[in-house]
Amino acid sequence: MLGDFKSVSKLVSDAKYPKMVKIRQHFPNDVIEDIEYEVRAQLSRPEMLDRIKPGMRIAITAGSRGISNIALIIKTVCAIVKEQGGIPYIIPAMGSHGGGTAQGQRNIIESYGITEEYCQAEIYSCMDVKHIGDTEDGDPVYIDRFAAESDGIIVIGRIKPHTDFRGPYESGIMKMMVIGLGKQYGAEAFHASGPKHMAYQLPAYGKTIVKNAPVLFGLAIIENAYDETYKLTGMLAEEFETMEPPLLNEAKQIMGRILFDSCDVLIVDYIGKDISGDGMDPNVTGTFSTEYASGGIKALKRVVLDITPASHGCCVGVGMADVATKRLFDKADFEAGYVNSLTCTMFAPSKIPLIIGTDKEAIGACLKYCGGNDKDNPRVIRITDTLHLGEIWISEAMLEEAKQNPQIEIMSEPVDFPFDENGSLH
Repeated sequence: MLGDFKSVSKLVSDAKYPKMVKIRQHFPNDVIEDIEYEVRAQLSRPEMLDRIKPGMRIAITAGSRGISNIALIIKTVCAIVKEQGGIPYIIPAMGSHGGGTAQGQRNIIESYGITEEYCQAEIYSCMDVKHIGDTEDGDPVYIDRFAAESDGIIVIGRIKPHTDFRGPYESGIMKMMVIGLGKQYGAEAFHASGPKHMAYQLPAYGKTIVKNAPVLFGLAIIENAYDETYKLTGMLAEEFETMEPPLLNEAKQIMGRILFDSCDVLIVDYIGKDISGDGMDPNVTGTFSTEYASGGIKALKRVVLDITPASHGCCVGVGMADVATKRLFDKADFEAGYVNSLTCTMFAPSKIPLIIGTDKEAIGACLKYCGGNDKDNPRVIRITDTLHLGEIWISEAMLEEAKQNPQIEIMSEPVDFPFDENGSLH
């Protein structure tokens, strides 16, 4: 049971808080203005549309990430299917997310605006899977029952670097099929051998699904560093293998990051499954839970303050922080996080860090007990989350470095942390 934190409050009461400066990080900002037009353009190839015959029941995937314009994208794909005489329905494709329940997964996609009313298509959510074949190595492959029993599957997914491994296929179309459509059972089967083998297994499982399930085509999404739709790419099922790797390389080149190599304390306002599979993207924060991926900023201490509403309490990622707030702890649905961590065999992201009462005290603990940092001039970075990195805050100690970077624009004078009377940040 959490106490009243009086002893902790006393210990951190003399922590020194630096003044903070708002900066804007500039990244490539190309964006698709007319989403519906581009979806239709990418899926207009006759060899795609001809695969949808009148009366065919077409399953369309919807994942658990907070992807820009995802509801409109799926709505447009549903409309295209109808125009070809098909009957579209939407399948939550998110492995074990949503607490590993059909209703939990439905709730997640509906929170993104992917509803039956908006998309004009039914949502079929279940956790049942069917064995659709085996890889060349003899591993059984499972996908969502409603997808397996459909007349055709259209795979929609965002391509980006994975949080746990490196390979030609990471987060993207292959992963959406293998882990997303695999539901909890299939995702667990895939993860059983651990992240060391994922780079090899992902395409092996993906090719098995393309060969044995009624996959028609896919629509790959790339977002720019500002969480905006940068590129849409349609591809036939047999093109997944060759077309996805170059798109992954492109996504890596344009993704957002923190334009500093290191800091003493990194403050993350929000974590969430809608933000990243790891709650906060380790490609940004450097908080990798495996040895098979690396990158991000080097921080001595990391503090997380809250969970996004769209995460529905799933606090995966909190374990990669050193300190979290009582507010976050009170919102946490640990069972949902544990289902996810058990399924993917990686426990660290769901561990419990130090839980300290208020934002001010949690940050103060990291500042005072950082170890080795300049207590009078700490290097502090504050971000909203790992998706929104256009505008962030840095401490005065980092200001001169920022001025030397042509990608950084100084937006404010140094100001105090905006703590209210309860120690919460505005």
